[in-house]
Amino acid sequence: MHETSAAAPWRDAERPAAERVDALVAELTLEEKIAQLYGIWIAASNDGAEVAPNQNEMTEDVDLDTIAPLGLGQLTRTYGTVPVDPAAGAVSLLRTQQRIVAESRLGIPALAHEECLAGFAAWGATAYPVPLSWGASWSPEIVQEMGERIGADMRKMGVHQGLAPVLDVVRDARWGRVEETIGEDPLLVGTIATAYVKGIESAGVVATLKHFAGYSASKAGRNLAPVSIGRRELNDVILPPFEMAIRESGVRSVMNSYTDLDGVPSAADESLLTGLLRDTWGFDGTVVADYFAIAFLLTQHGVAEDWTDAAHQALKAGIDVELPGRKTFGPDLVAAVREGVVPEALIDRALRRVLAQKIELGLLDGDAGYVPAVLAGRMDAGADEVRGTVDLDPASNRALARRLAEQAIVLLHNDGTLPLRSPRRIAVIGPNGDDPYAVLGCYSFPLHVGIHHPEFGAGIALPTLLDSLRREFPDAEITYAQGTSVDGGERDFDEALAAAREADVVILALGDRAGLFGRGTSGEGCDVADLTLPGAQQELMDAVVAAGTPTVVTLLAGRPYALGSAVTDAAAIVEAFFAGEEGTPALAGVLSGRINPSGRLPVSVPASAGAQPSTYLAVPLARKSGVSNIDPSAAFPFGHGLTYTTFSHTDLEADVSEIATDGTVTVSLRVTNTGDRDGVDVVQLYVHDPVAQTPRPVQRLIGYVRVPLAAGDTVEVRFGVSADLFAYTGRAMERIVDAGEIVLSAGRSSGDLASTVTLRVVGDTRVVDHTRALAPTVAVTSV
Repeated sequence: MHETSAAAPWRDAERPAAERVDALVAELTLEEKIAQLYGIWIAASNDGAEVAPNQNEMTEDVDLDTIAPLGLGQLTRTYGTVPVDPAAGAVSLLRTQQRIVAESRLGIPALAHEECLAGFAAWGATAYPVPLSWGASWSPEIVQEMGERIGADMRKMGVHQGLAPVLDVVRDARWGRVEETIGEDPLLVGTIATAYVKGIESAGVVATLKHFAGYSASKAGRNLAPVSIGRRELNDVILPPFEMAIRESGVRSVMNSYTDLDGVPSAADESLLTGLLRDTWGFDGTVVADYFAIAFLLTQHGVAEDWTDAAHQALKAGIDVELPGRKTFGPDLVAAVREGVVPEALIDRALRRVLAQKIELGLLDGDAGYVPAVLAGRMDAGADEVRGTVDLDPASNRALARRLAEQAIVLLHNDGTLPLRSPRRIAVIGPNGDDPYAVLGCYSFPLHVGIHHPEFGAGIALPTLLDSLRREFPDAEITYAQGTSVDGGERDFDEALAAAREADVVILALGDRAGLFGRGTSGEGCDVADLTLPGAQQELMDAVVAAGTPTVVTLLAGRPYALGSAVTDAAAIVEAFFAGEEGTPALAGVLSGRINPSGRLPVSVPASAGAQPSTYLAVPLARKSGVSNIDPSAAFPFGHGLTYTTFSHTDLEADVSEIATDGTVTVSLRVTNTGDRDGVDVVQLYVHDPVAQTPRPVQRLIGYVRVPLAAGDTVEVRFGVSADLFAYTGRAMERIVDAGEIVLSAGRSSGDLASTVTLRVVGDTRVVDHTRALAPTVAVTSV
């Protein structure tokens, strides 16, 4: 029996958390201590790598009879492993928690975690747009609102931690996990991710920053490949989003990257996980291992002799919790500590962080900390009694998913064909025209887990683009021809071309199929050699466009692709990065004009399929030059997006002509909706540093704001810019602000800068650190 009396100091909620932690550390046996540092994954398959890399090699059969008496750190994905009715899943989670509490000596519940990259990854839960669409919205406000809803849904189901968001900055769009990222700019990634974390944490759920650090810069865009970037790229591109989120969001957990960084695997990098994260930045939460990342020190990286050596290296580096199971933190680690091979002080250090978080979550304050709120008042109910009583996809969630999708759809090109004006005959052509899963990313439950259990169905309504177009244009005659599959290479174009020739307009639906580990064209482990559209889609597009009927290319995709002749020959191009369960109604609304598009590109759309790696953050040598025949210029640059109205940017000015290296400047401009309908502009502020100690990107985003404007209205936008925003890593490997000329430009994208203002930075070179300003202040006032 565990101790439940009020005399147990760790159960006294009136005591300081540190005292409660000390009392528990002193009371727990070594076996019980280590049990708090790992999770168990009940019901995970060990037949194949279904949802985690090398799952079949790393997953063990779980024996609760052996595990429960020692207590347990975490429960892995009780909702997100197999399809389960949410209410029935809550009963199962509760019963497992009750067993852990009853059978362990001290009765400490487990912390339950789930994935939440694009919504709570549970059967029947809302599938929101993927993070790349969050970036395309350029709206931290709506992303925070989404985070609040996702967090609330998880918390009421008894979940304590969500494994999101991803703060990796896109460096090579061939990487399969681009769909999971927010974009290719550190400021955009940092501000959007920070907003999401604030939403999740406001619901009482621990958010998890991942993947720390450098994962997205892997060689050749290959998943889990080595990273060989320099310190400057790490400091100036990769780390700033993490700095911002840790400082401003209240985040309580960080997950390591799978990859190695200049030869040092992140899971064993003490300078990264302790020196930088904790000692410099002051992070005091938990560091959790990405699934099997500690074991990968042995099996993938070859830097550990055995499982115990891997565990020792990870603990020393600063990892606190092994997920999803106990491959390296098991009985062998207990023996190694007893033998003095692994210092018990490392166990205690991690244990203190884990216990402090459990206390913070209320897990030691009675059953309220672990009982799912949906079972309040019916804790004794069986699964069959409650089945069907929990709705994780209510109308309010779907409405928010649609609003975000509407804000995230990007109109890349338009010759005036859009918006469609009562077309009589519409031909919908392409592999994503009638596929309900074409709007989902690889971490959506239906594709991440549900695809292995087709008998359960999607669990949520997923209207296809064809369905949504028929609702949007009820008076039109709409036909459909697939033409080809996403990646099969079929060239059954005859029916498609006949339909195109007979139509007034063609909606050509192309793009990706999300999946895992090569089972899709986008997603974790679904990397590509170049950015050509998968399969025969480019050939289909060329043939349909050449047929002569105005063709609107619509991309339902997880990454940007080179579009060849469509860039100039298509009537319009619309980009929808896996826009979620309400993505096709939003897309249909953009095509009809019911929705005025306001999304902007979070990643550049390449002109060439092979000019990778390439991002808009290019120094002069990385841009088009006369000494290379390869032109990496984008077809559509970062920040680009059109609307059905027009905006003017005028009167850009700065309130000073000189700014000290520790000073500030206010930059203002007027924005007018010069069109005949209401719309949203996204005002973007960039910096150019013509002469620096090291080559700098020709343009770099330092501020932005969404500006809704009625037709004819004008506002003044003011950015309060600290000189800190001009900082970069100099030759001495210190982040500095130095004297010289600075050019600030405002515009509609990194390639469309309407006006500039030049300043002179004066004074001594100043070294700045993680406490520097990371974003400007922004004010918008009516004129």
